[in-house]
Amino acid sequence: MMNRLSPITAAPASHAASPWWRGAVIYQVYPRSYLDTNGDGIGDLPGVTARLDHIASLGVDAIWLSPFFTSPMRDFGYDVADYCDVDPIFGNLADFDALVARAHALGLKVMIDQVYAHTSDLHPWFAESRQSRTNPRADWYVWADAKADGSPPSNWQSVFGGPAWTWDARRRQYYLHNFLSSQPQLNGHDPDVQDALLDVARFWLDRGVDGFRLDALNFAMHDPALTDNPPAPDNDTPRTRPFDFQLRRYNQSHSDIPAFIERIRTLTDRYDAVFTMAEVGGEEALSEMQLYTRGDARLNSAYGFDFLYAEALTPQLVAEAQANWPDRAGTGWPSWAFENHDAPRALSRWCAPQDRAAFARLKLLLLMCLRGNVILYQGEELGLTQVSIPFEQLQDPEAIANWPLTLSRDGARTPMPWTAQDEHGGFSSGQPWLPLGDENLAEAADRQEGDPHSLLNLTRDMLALRKANPALREGSFDAVSIDESLLAVRRRGDGQSVLCVFNLSPVPCAWPGGISGQGRVLAAVNGAAPETTLPAYGAVLVEETE
Repeated sequence: MMNRLSPITAAPASHAASPWWRGAVIYQVYPRSYLDTNGDGIGDLPGVTARLDHIASLGVDAIWLSPFFTSPMRDFGYDVADYCDVDPIFGNLADFDALVARAHALGLKVMIDQVYAHTSDLHPWFAESRQSRTNPRADWYVWADAKADGSPPSNWQSVFGGPAWTWDARRRQYYLHNFLSSQPQLNGHDPDVQDALLDVARFWLDRGVDGFRLDALNFAMHDPALTDNPPAPDNDTPRTRPFDFQLRRYNQSHSDIPAFIERIRTLTDRYDAVFTMAEVGGEEALSEMQLYTRGDARLNSAYGFDFLYAEALTPQLVAEAQANWPDRAGTGWPSWAFENHDAPRALSRWCAPQDRAAFARLKLLLLMCLRGNVILYQGEELGLTQVSIPFEQLQDPEAIANWPLTLSRDGARTPMPWTAQDEHGGFSSGQPWLPLGDENLAEAADRQEGDPHSLLNLTRDMLALRKANPALREGSFDAVSIDESLLAVRRRGDGQSVLCVFNLSPVPCAWPGGISGQGRVLAAVNGAAPETTLPAYGAVLVEETE
């Protein structure tokens, strides 16, 4: 049995009073790989606009656009050379305005990335800063003198490998870069830098943007004393980069970051219903995410990494991730994703190839039952898998630098397959910038569109179910039974109680003892039914009578 849904009813009036983003489902678009309209093999903004109907048909609340700003693309747009313009490979500002207008006409909010930790080394700000130690933007980036022996000012290491410092002969100083050497670190402590970044946010807000994802926000400020990071204890985790050998206490996560966040919130509050979501990674991610979202003067949400690099989807992982965000005053609101442009596709991480069809249905239902916002990465609704990219076709600078020990991010960035009969999947009339992969081409949208039992159509059903039931969209989350295979939770909200039972294993398991399955079945996948043995990857949702 693929799925079973009860009739979907309208949400109660009290649900409509909540902010649009609370409990929202947000669809992440990676523009390079969505749809190419000019035949150069790279997706563009007109391509996004042309296929917004597909996104709207899913029933999501918003789209999040990965970077499309002017950039040399050494890190595919996260190295920004002009914050307030569109890179020509994606189109122009008029294309962006048309995208926003079309999205709003379809009832979709529009979120965009903001990259405040660093710029490209081709940004005019950096070009000026590196000219001298006395120019107006001399302190807009993190510069420091060499040690007496000429070595870098501290032992800090970059995410992409090697020291986080590069020598610049113009200033006869080192500049900091936590990522590529072509991504110099902005000095977030400088009030003028903060003002300039707030002007960038204002520019996009004035163009109709409804929200921001703030990239690598805990990298926005460093320890001005340039204190060496201590070594990280050996915890038996494989280390593929020098970055992995340190506790990153001083090159990131400075205590002044929340004050800048409050400035961001003050600005966004001047615009109606703008949503702000932080991306925060690292060993202290949870405490920092909660710090950045605490109270009503900071960000609305934070983007959790709990699932993105997990080797397995277990009941314990789900329960712990949800327990870390208790439903109490002053605690922020989480956002969850199982996949994104940086992490391997979940179906390639979490199940055997022969189980992917069943697991994809279970995974989707579980995602829609989490408390918080849900991020759906493009192609997830089709069940796309990780594509193996040979070294000679790699584009990802991290994968190239650390080959073969780092799994390429390119494998999750491959183009969307729109039509199965086209060798390029209807993505482009030219050669795509990355291969689509034969497995993914077979899951093309046109093939699934006409199949009532497809994952694509199940996605539409499950999003409608979440939207129609306040307990699923905004209610509390209480784990009532957990073992190695089974997860049973109760979602409560607005007078509704929904029991959600999942078998996360490839073998059948017993219905949880002592838990009644009486009530109206809202959804079931893979042949599951209340109070019976749950099939492999079976799941069922029951609206309880209270």
